[in-house]
Amino acid sequence: MNLPNSPVLTLPVLSLESDPATLARDLGDSFQTFGFAMVRDHGLDPALVARAWELTRQFFALPEADKRAYLIPGQGGARGYTAFGTEVAKGATAHDLKEFWHVGRDLPSGHALAASMPPNIWPAQLPQFRETFEALYAALDHAGARILARIAVWLGLDERWFDPAIDDGNSVLRLLHYPPVADAAESGGRGGAIRAGAHEDINLITLLLGAEEAGLELLTREGQWLEVAPPPGALVVNIGDMLQRLTNHVLPSTTHRVRNPAGERATHSRYSMPFFLHLRSDFAFHTLPQCVSADHPDRYPVSITADDYLQQRLREIGLKK
Repeated sequence: MNLPNSPVLTLPVLSLESDPATLARDLGDSFQTFGFAMVRDHGLDPALVARAWELTRQFFALPEADKRAYLIPGQGGARGYTAFGTEVAKGATAHDLKEFWHVGRDLPSGHALAASMPPNIWPAQLPQFRETFEALYAALDHAGARILARIAVWLGLDERWFDPAIDDGNSVLRLLHYPPVADAAESGGRGGAIRAGAHEDINLITLLLGAEEAGLELLTREGQWLEVAPPPGALVVNIGDMLQRLTNHVLPSTTHRVRNPAGERATHSRYSMPFFLHLRSDFAFHTLPQCVSADHPDRYPVSITADDYLQQRLREIGLKK
């Protein structure tokens, strides 16, 4: 692991088809510097992604009553629909200007982790919805495992180290709709609310489709907001709090936000699809020993399971009571 000499305020666009050793080095360096990377040649079928975008737009265009029929009380938004203005960034008071739908992993009946991973529900109005998003979920799951294999190598681990940790993991595909905010200034509006307030992700890594539409920004180590603008079709990938914890902050979970648009773009909806790649619910955190030293003592000497950590964070962001 090499410490960067000085941050370069440009995110590299990396190919998942690069030489594995080079990719491990470049991904690790980008993640350590920014907490983010951009990835192309990820293997997602463009036709599948195009169908997913169309179905996402169709779902959020349904009448409010139809969408709210898929709200599931008590699940913290784990599956189905979460209404506009529900989620709030940790420590914030203004709710985010967004609504979303969650697709998770379906487990067989009697599975040991079924209590922490409820079954999916599907909107009856859109008959292709299930097959499309089951396929996209599987494709993102596969791409995420490939990225984690390169991260493992960068950390000095076997490239398959993460495989058992994410096997039947509690990963979630989120379909996000940010409605028009024509009455909101670029720096905020509606009581200071923005499309997504400054936050860090909970999970291991996030794979994001849809960041081509302006608005996503990350906070650099120097305290500056840096726009994240991938080329068409590329994934934006960022480190989440779970991987930050596991690596004793060697890989940082970087603060990011989706700011409100200015001018004519404020009259348009914004859509994105983040895939939150999670550990198994019963995974027990133990800080990687190679990330602990006399200068960097273990910040997390007490273990906690991935599900306990997740439930704590869901309460902090207003999705669970």
